[in-house]
Amino acid sequence: MFAFAIWDRTRRRLLLARDRVGKKPLFWRSDGATLWFGSELKALMQDTAVRHEVDLVALHHYLTYQYVPAPWSILCGIHKLPPGHLLSWQDGVAVTSRYWRLDCTPREITSEEEAAEQLRDHLLEATRVRMVSERPLGAFLSGGLDSSAVVAAMARQSGERIKTFTVGFDEDEFDERQYARMLARRYATDHHEMVVTPSALDVLPTLSWHYDEPFADSSAIPTFYVARMSSEQVTVILNGDGGDELFGGYLRYLLMSHVGRIPAFSFLSGRLDRVGSALSARCATRSALQRAGRAVELLGHPTPRRYARLMSYFTPEQKTALYSDELRTRLAEVDSYDLFDEAFAASRAASDLCRVMDVDVNTYLPGDLLVKVDIATMANSLEARSPFLDHHLMEWAAGLPARLKVRSGTTKYLLKKAVAEWLPPALVTRPKMGFGVPLARWLRTELSDLSWDVLTDDTARSRGLFRPEAVRELLRRHENGHDHANRIWALIQFELWCREFLDPPGTNHPTSGSRP
Repeated sequence: MFAFAIWDRTRRRLLLARDRVGKKPLFWRSDGATLWFGSELKALMQDTAVRHEVDLVALHHYLTYQYVPAPWSILCGIHKLPPGHLLSWQDGVAVTSRYWRLDCTPREITSEEEAAEQLRDHLLEATRVRMVSERPLGAFLSGGLDSSAVVAAMARQSGERIKTFTVGFDEDEFDERQYARMLARRYATDHHEMVVTPSALDVLPTLSWHYDEPFADSSAIPTFYVARMSSEQVTVILNGDGGDELFGGYLRYLLMSHVGRIPAFSFLSGRLDRVGSALSARCATRSALQRAGRAVELLGHPTPRRYARLMSYFTPEQKTALYSDELRTRLAEVDSYDLFDEAFAASRAASDLCRVMDVDVNTYLPGDLLVKVDIATMANSLEARSPFLDHHLMEWAAGLPARLKVRSGTTKYLLKKAVAEWLPPALVTRPKMGFGVPLARWLRTELSDLSWDVLTDDTARSRGLFRPEAVRELLRRHENGHDHANRIWALIQFELWCREFLDPPGTNHPTSGSRP
């Protein structure tokens, strides 16, 4: 993992580079005569020449994906160098080029048993080299397959007791502590836990400051807390990031494997969008009817657009309803789904399913997951290392056929086969849970006042970006049982960022919005 700059004095050329997958950030701007760069957006904002003005295209993309994708940043004139890219700046001209891309060209596999053995060897080696440290070392242990496999690989190669760290919730649907304890008992780790509650959200201003840009992945909250807890005992932490993208772990891959076989009914796209959206919006989170609604919504689109809509927080139709007349006009020609069209077109994978995973490696992984963990750990003086993102392991996994990743309703088929002997059976066979928070309930209870105060007061309305009545309707519908938690959270995070970085210091924000 790296982001570096090299000044070639002889050629008077500056080289900037970012690591292959995007574990470390790198921001830059140039006015044609001078180039500024840094690992934090707030560092560049110290320059008085920087306009503290929202890049509306970046905002448009943020509301779709819950993060600002490279090469955009939330501020006009400042860019992010994409992962695996090099920037050469000479004589006032900046040129970016890609130096690495995961090759997903499929290769022949002689036997599953041999592939499973090779996977174990790769994971053990990737973990071993990341355990080299002069400082105390531990691991995040969520209770999922990936972090459990990493802890098992650590324990099998360490002469010392591994320190493991877990966060949980009072709500059983989101709490994985019992599974983390199973693994901790099996390997006799020095295990530590904490419970995250809504009262812990006084950390929100701290998160806005550290994340530099609006960032709406709510799992940043427990990630920040587990990083802070870990930093009290260790300096280096290993995690399971990348396992889902490499080996087919997300439930949405199952959906895409089924929906992908159905041709796109383009002539019905508008009607299917409306029916599917209506079903999804009227149902409880994670309900069967909600999932059916999302599936119906996808059928009118080709595969790249199906996946883009599946990953959307605000669909194009929802953004149109949300935007003020002026913002709608300014963004009328901007399509956030073009990013997925381009990512699909660039993939060398042989199947739609493997292309979907490759798209995640180039979008969701660096834009969301790696940002979340890097900022949360660095804010707590903790260094995070990801064995699954070892580029040798990634390059080996990329060539696996789709049938070894998702098969007959089973996700991470080969990875489960490879590490089954390392783990308690319940960890291998349990359904995918994901590292989420009970956001929908929190926004109807303890955080309800926060959402109204932040999104409907005079400060928020004065920005002129969103229709006040559309925001209030979103809040009302959520309180009445429809699930708009992720959309509301994205708006809250944007407004908190504006107050932290755009509003003059000492601005007095009202304490109460216009609640119905």
